[in-house]
Amino acid sequence: MFEPEQESEFDVFTDLLFNSLVAISFLFFLAFAMINPIAESGKIDPKAELLITVRWADNNPDDVDTYVEDPLGNVVWYNKREAGLMHLDRDDRGMFKDVIVVNGEEIANPLNQESVSIRGLTNGEYVVNIVQYIATTSEPLPVQVKVEKLNPVVKVVFYGTIDLNGSGDEKTAVRFTLTDGEVGDVNNRPKSLVSLTRQDKSSDGGDSLVIDPNAPAPPAGATAQ
Repeated sequence: MFEPEQESEFDVFTDLLFNSLVAISFLFFLAFAMINPIAESGKIDPKAELLITVRWADNNPDDVDTYVEDPLGNVVWYNKREAGLMHLDRDDRGMFKDVIVVNGEEIANPLNQESVSIRGLTNGEYVVNIVQYIATTSEPLPVQVKVEKLNPVVKVVFYGTIDLNGSGDEKTAVRFTLTDGEVGDVNNRPKSLVSLTRQDKSSDGGDSLVIDPNAPAPPAGATAQ
């Protein structure tokens, strides 16, 4: 009678190789599925509803300050970096002490930029002012101001360039209202916020304005802010 055909060694090797590839593929898929949620959990979502960015020319030694008032009358500025739901994230004083440390070596940071984040929305009017605290030349200083509403999608509320004309010059970049998250009445009607900080006793415990002791002295005749 016929003897059963013997399976060749080549077929056995092929089956073993195929099964090994299937097992490796499954383990790779399992490992990827376990890693992916960890990567998602590492996402950093900025806790801000509005972002205000003020920029002027890189390497420019002039000092520009940002003042923002919310509908409740809170004003955030360099001497009061937190007010209500607003926070001055970066106070830039031109090239004064504007350095970063790389590999233990101090390097001049050319970027001139201030930013204010607003972590919650309140119905009413917001006012964004810029003030030239120190001017090193008599030339106008162009300053870019951008206001963005971040949620649910990024929307530019305002973007423009305003010229500042010397130490103490204060300009209203933009005023706008919020009603249940909707932006309206965007304008630049002048309103002094520096004068409000002078009247705000909570900034310094008195009637006078406190100046940062580490800030360079303004030129003669400059208006303190």
